[in-house]
Amino acid sequence: MKKDIHPTYQNAKIRCTTCGNEFEAGSVKTEVTVDTCANCHPFYTGEQKFAQAAGRVERFNKRYNRDRK
Repeated sequence: MKKDIHPTYQNAKIRCTTCGNEFEAGSVKTEVTVDTCANCHPFYTGEQKFAQAAGRVERFNKRYNRDRK
């Protein structure tokens, strides 16, 4: 392996631009900004809205005249 060609791996301060949360992780950069983090992402906070899937199969079967036998 060649010497002095690899970047130095160090602790980086990661900052969320949405909620302002800051934490540390390993990176080759010293500071990293992210748009959303686990504290403000709707999937992790439980605020994510799922589309109503009820009736989709029935509508498909009705549209194409398919009978469930």
